[in-house]
Amino acid sequence: MIRADSTALKIAVTTPQTPAWARPGEGAPAGESAALEAAFLAGAGLGALDAFLRLAPPWAGVWRRRLALTAAVASVSLIGRREDEAALRDAWALRRPADDPGPAGRILAAWRSLSERSDPLAPESVQAAAQNFGLALGDALPAIVAAAQELAAGDRPAVLAAAEASRRVVALRPDAELLAFWVADAVLAARLRWTVAIPLLAVQVLHPRLKAGAAGRRPKAGDADWLRACCLAYARAAGAACDLGADLGRRADRLNSVAPKLRAKGADAVIAALLEDDALTAAGGAGRMGERALRRLFDRLVSLGAVRELSGRDSFRLYGL
Repeated sequence: MIRADSTALKIAVTTPQTPAWARPGEGAPAGESAALEAAFLAGAGLGALDAFLRLAPPWAGVWRRRLALTAAVASVSLIGRREDEAALRDAWALRRPADDPGPAGRILAAWRSLSERSDPLAPESVQAAAQNFGLALGDALPAIVAAAQELAAGDRPAVLAAAEASRRVVALRPDAELLAFWVADAVLAARLRWTVAIPLLAVQVLHPRLKAGAAGRRPKAGDADWLRACCLAYARAAGAACDLGADLGRRADRLNSVAPKLRAKGADAVIAALLEDDALTAAGGAGRMGERALRRLFDRLVSLGAVRELSGRDSFRLYGL
């Protein structure tokens, strides 16, 4: 048996949920009041998400990184690449620290960085995100940063400011759609006074219910109907983020409940790492444990139903909540 070094972490948190009436239904709002209705739904959903963020649960790290992974999956699809969640997770988790994770892995890095930077709208933050998205902004960088900072400091409602931020980025650089979503999320967080930004808009922008017109065209930041589509995307994203938080909260509670059964020196640090990141490897050295000891600990946690093996492989295995 493996025992943790200290008492179990107290991590039980009741995650606020988006009420059913605030979740967009099967049909998208239509007619003259469509944008207003969509903005109302977005505000209600983001209100629940705001309450969750202010709880700052100990497992918020893995929650943010799972959102980043989902945003990266949508992003690679938007640019016509084929990497799925498993491929992106492998590109990130199995690389050495100094390795280039490849084009798709860099897109994941951009989304992870959104919540890791204290000031995502600083020029160096936007520049780094653009580079990870494969963009050389050149002379457009100052204008993009200035527009985003102006909207973040202004008095527009948060979702309207975010929608306008994405529109301005695409107006300056039509090839920068992914960066436009990234900047929009950063502006949204600033207007809501969140301490960190989180990936939201890209996660839902491909949702079939957001498509418009007889041809079923997906929304784009330069569209006349972008405000309505952007609000609906944020409404859906807020609900999905709260749902993910509730699921991870239950998984974290299970991990907490088995912690007293662990005897390995350094197990507490491994538990903390599992609450912080999407996926760990036995070779990663979590808790300053050797690879063999980590593998035994992970296998023990899997057998106790506290951790999942995420890769489905017999080798190069990945573990997470």
